[in-house]
Amino acid sequence: MSPSLLPRAWYLQGVATGISVGIGYGLGCAVAWVVRRCGIRPQWSSRTRRIGWWTLAGAAVVVVPLFLVLGSWWQQILRDLIGMPRTERSFYILVLLIAVAIALALVAIGRGLRWATNHLTDLGRRVVPGPAARLAAVVIVVALVAMGLDGALHRGLLSMAERSAKVADKSTAEGVTQPGAPERSGSPASAQAWDTLGREGRTFVAGGPSAQQISKVTGAPALTPIRVYAGRTSADSVEGIAEQVIAELRRTSAFERKVLAVVTTTGRGWVNPNVASALEYVNRGDTAIASMQYSFLPSALSFIADRETPPLAGQALFEAVHRVWAALPETKRPKLVVFGESLGSFGGQSAFASGADIVARTDGALLVGTPNFAQPWGRITANRDLGSLERLPVVDEGRHIRFASRTSDVNLTGPWEFPRVVFWQHASDPITWWSFDLLLHRPDWLREPLGPDVDPGMRWLPFVTFWQVTLDMIFSADVPYGYGHAFGPDAADLWVDILAPRGWDPALTQRVQDAIASSDLSD
Repeated sequence: MSPSLLPRAWYLQGVATGISVGIGYGLGCAVAWVVRRCGIRPQWSSRTRRIGWWTLAGAAVVVVPLFLVLGSWWQQILRDLIGMPRTERSFYILVLLIAVAIALALVAIGRGLRWATNHLTDLGRRVVPGPAARLAAVVIVVALVAMGLDGALHRGLLSMAERSAKVADKSTAEGVTQPGAPERSGSPASAQAWDTLGREGRTFVAGGPSAQQISKVTGAPALTPIRVYAGRTSADSVEGIAEQVIAELRRTSAFERKVLAVVTTTGRGWVNPNVASALEYVNRGDTAIASMQYSFLPSALSFIADRETPPLAGQALFEAVHRVWAALPETKRPKLVVFGESLGSFGGQSAFASGADIVARTDGALLVGTPNFAQPWGRITANRDLGSLERLPVVDEGRHIRFASRTSDVNLTGPWEFPRVVFWQHASDPITWWSFDLLLHRPDWLREPLGPDVDPGMRWLPFVTFWQVTLDMIFSADVPYGYGHAFGPDAADLWVDILAPRGWDPALTQRVQDAIASSDLSD
C-alpha cells in the first residue's frame, strides 16, 4: 500500500490491502466483461496462456514482497513523522496473510453474486427475452443485497450497538465523582440528577479546573467555572433537552458571567476537556459552558447511521441560548462563543447559514476537527481566497475567519477584526479529509503542497486512497496531540487569539498548557 495520512495497526493495513486487491480484481473482471460484450474475444493458444500465467506468477513473486517491504517502510516513516514508536517489521508477514484472506473472501462473494445473477437469468429466459431476463436478474440481486445489508446493519448491528451504548452510558468513568459545587449540573443543587447526565456528561461536569487551580496558574483571582449539562433522557426531544440546559443556566446565573460558551458534543455527549479547560483558564474562571447529550451512539456509528440528529441538536441548543442572551441589555450580555469538535463541529455549525452568520451572531468560535461534509465549513473552504490552500484556507484576507493546523497559522499579515472565528484542523486528520469524492477525484489538498505532518510520499490513487483514508479514521484520535484527530492543550493559544482577554500575559499561555497537560484530560 502507498503512504497515507496516519500510521495504522498492522491488521488494519492487511484489511486495507485486501479490500484494494479485491476491488482491483473486480474492476479487472468488469473491464473483461465490457471487452467481451464489444465482441473482442482473443483466441489465445494454450502455450500463450501458459506463458501469460507464468509471467503473472513471476511478477507476483517479485511485486508482493517488494510492496510488503515498502509498506512497512512507509509505515515507519509515518510513525517517525508524528513521534509514535515503531512496530516490529515481522508483523507485516501477517499483513500479507490478512490481505489474502480478505481478497479471497471478496472474490468469493463476487462470484456468488455472479452465480446468483446467472441462475436467475436462466430462469427468466423461460418467460421473457434474454436481455430483459438479465436486467431483471441484476435488479433482483442488487435489491436483495441492499435489503440484506439494511437489515443486517441497521436493524441488527446498529440496534445491538445502541442497546450496548445505553448500558455503557449508565456507567461512570473511573475517578469521576459527583460535584458538590452548585455551579455544576448534577450537584445536589441542580435540577439535573447526577445519574441522568450520561457517562460523558458526568465526566464533563465533574472535570475542569477549580477556582484555586486557575488562580495558582494565572496568578489572579478566579471564579469557579460554571458547567451545565442535560442528558439524553432529560426530555423527549432535542428542543426539550435544550430547555433543560437553559433552566440550568438560569439557576447558576450563567448569563452574568463574562463568557458563555455553547458546545455541541460528539455522539455520546463528549466535550473535549482540553478545549473546555483552556477556555476556563484563559478567562480566569469567569465562564459558563452549556452542553447536552443528544445520542447514545458513539461518534463513529452516528457518523454512519444518524447524521440528522447532531445538526438538530446543535441548532436547538444554540437557538435556545441565543434567544435568552439576545433579550438581555447589550451592556449586560456575556460574550457568546461556540465550540465543538468532530461531530460537535458539524452539529454546531448547523445553527448558522454561513461564515458571515457565525460572525454576526456570536462573539467568537473555535470549531475543531470538522468533518468534510459539514456546512458552512465546506462552502467557506470552497470559496477561499485565490491562491490559498485547501488544507489552510485564507478567507477574506483573514478579516474574521482563520484556519489553523498549528496555532501560529492564525498569524496572517492583515488585520484580524472581532468577532474572530477559528477552524482548527490538521493536515493529517482523516476525519476532515474523508469523502466519497476520494474514490474517483483527486482533491486539492493532494494536488497542493502537503502539510508538514503528512508523508511527502502520499499520492492520490483511484479507490485506493479512499479505502486508506477510511481506515485511517478508525484510530485517528489515538495519535500524539497535533496530529490526526487529536487536539490538545494548544487550544489555550487559540482562545487567547479569539477572545483577547484583557491583561493577559502571553507567558501565561504556556503555563496554562502545562497545567492542562499535567491534568491528563484526554478522556
